[in-house]
Parts: sequence; structure tokens; C-alpha cells
Amino acid sequence: MDTTPLQTAIDRAGSAAALARICDQKPQAVSRWKREDRVPAKHCRAIEAATGVSVHELRPDVFGPAPEISGIDKAVA
Repeated sequence: MDTTPLQTAIDRAGSAAALARICDQKPQAVSRWKREDRVPAKHCRAIEAATGVSVHELRPDVFGPAPEISGIDKAVA
């Protein structure tokens, strides 16, 4: 099974409760995001800053696809 961007963010934060604190939310909110497979867009920037999981991965419907990195080998980037 593939790991979702949200699960990657939870893992990097240390736990769902830790991610909830980053977003000033209760842990139940993160559980709901997992169930609904959708992070509210207003929390994506904080999650990106804390975990490195891109807003483009978390909500491509809002932030669009990740921009192409030109002139750099993607395997290195």
C-alpha cells in the first residue's frame, strides 16, 4: 500500500498528535483528515514548513502540481 502525503507528514512530525499541535488542532482533526483523505488547505503551509511535505503533494487540487525543477537532475534534487 502506498503511503499518502498526509501519512508521510504524520511520520515526520512523530505522531498524529504532534501534527495536530503543529496545526493548532486536536488529534481528532488529523484522524478525520486521514479518514477523508483531505487536509484543509489552510493547514498545508504549516505542515510543509514543519515536515517538508509539499503543499503540492498534500493538496494538488488547490496548489497545483509541484513545479518542475529545471537545470537540475531530479534524482539529485
